[in-house]
Amino acid sequence: MIHKFSMNDLNIVVDVNGGAVHVVDEITFDVLDYYELNDAEKIAKKLPKYTLDEIKETFDEIKSLVEEGLLYSPDNYLDIDAFKNREPVVKAMCLHIAHDCNLKCKYCFASQGDFGGAKSIMSFEVGKKALEYLVDNSGSRKNLEVDFFGGEPLMNFEVVKQIVEYGNELAKEKVKNFRFTITTNGVLLDDEIIDYVNEHMHNVVLSLDGRKSINDDMRPTLNDKGSYDIIVPKFQKLIEKRKDKYYYVRGTFTRDNMDFSKDVLHFKDLGFDLTSVEPVVGDESNPYALREEDLPKILDEYEKLAVEYSKMRVNNEPFRFFHFMVDLSQGPCVIKRMTGCGAGNEYLAITPEGDIYPCHQFVGQEEFKMGNVMTDKVELPKEMQETFKEAHIYAKDECSKCWAKFYCSGGCHANAFNFNNDILKPYDLGCQMQRKRLECALMVEASVMMNQDELEPLV
Repeated sequence: MIHKFSMNDLNIVVDVNGGAVHVVDEITFDVLDYYELNDAEKIAKKLPKYTLDEIKETFDEIKSLVEEGLLYSPDNYLDIDAFKNREPVVKAMCLHIAHDCNLKCKYCFASQGDFGGAKSIMSFEVGKKALEYLVDNSGSRKNLEVDFFGGEPLMNFEVVKQIVEYGNELAKEKVKNFRFTITTNGVLLDDEIIDYVNEHMHNVVLSLDGRKSINDDMRPTLNDKGSYDIIVPKFQKLIEKRKDKYYYVRGTFTRDNMDFSKDVLHFKDLGFDLTSVEPVVGDESNPYALREEDLPKILDEYEKLAVEYSKMRVNNEPFRFFHFMVDLSQGPCVIKRMTGCGAGNEYLAITPEGDIYPCHQFVGQEEFKMGNVMTDKVELPKEMQETFKEAHIYAKDECSKCWAKFYCSGGCHANAFNFNNDILKPYDLGCQMQRKRLECALMVEASVMMNQDELEPLV
């Protein structure tokens, strides 16, 4: 399988199964539409604007790439023993440190932080048990990821610190390494918290939706005031002090700001170099929700942003946009590409009460509750674990035929279930945006490499 597209004056061809990406000239791009005819003379009749000799030369070059495994490579990943016999271990955990929030974001999937239940905060004892469960079920895995999530985690910051301290002690004892991440809306940040976060958090996710008018409309405070002026100076201070450590300023775009490239560029103007702006996910009954009819405008906006972003990358500017970052070195491993996020097996979410869910987006849906870390002997439901384990790209009809399958790894299980009541049926609107973002990302990388003379067009 191959996928080809043109963007920003580049003709790009992706070998789906092998992962090779080619920038090609116009004749190669055209001949690939008819290569399966396997006859240069027949192809020449389909493409009369080229001479037969030109077609023959191009056909032979394509054939050489096929023989080298760089085009139309076979798909034999289902036969890999490591995939067939895999036994997932828990590698990451999302701790819902607070089911409460000090903002009233209109699109919040967590119902303003309480996930549809009572407001609550996690005790140290629950956090302690969660880390112990993670360590005990991590096998030989050394690096373990722990995300402090909410609601708003800073509303329970003393417990965050207690869990980090205990986690570091536990890691030494068990020869593990915890990499802590915290996601925050920034309202409660102060100098003391900033210094602590920068010292102890491997990564920080900072929630902001871009321009002041956009952010303040969607992310008001509890008294219905704007949050932008409260948050932005604190984020700028945190990032300045953070130096070269990881962080992301993460926003959400809705139907109200489908010109979201302006919000991405606004992040750049604010001095935020590591950014992400995600499409909102919501039912069409919500006025802010994206609809099928919005897709042409959204896809055009992605492409417009990609052209500007490629100029930044060519000029070696430090600014990065998460959705336009793609790994062309074939990492992570192919099994990870096939199986995705690992929800329900490698990744689990823990509520303030200690309840276990496949991921943070399933929290509150009782049919997906898997157990509780406070029980004497936690045994997750094997049937549910198996269901999530087998929800790989080859088990999903739409994914198995999709050119982007090894990059998105089948998409979000929660979105699939929430829209289609089936984790094996992906959320189509999200898929279409994902494919466009990937095309943009590939174009950006091709532009950079062409500029560095590391990539020559095929002729």
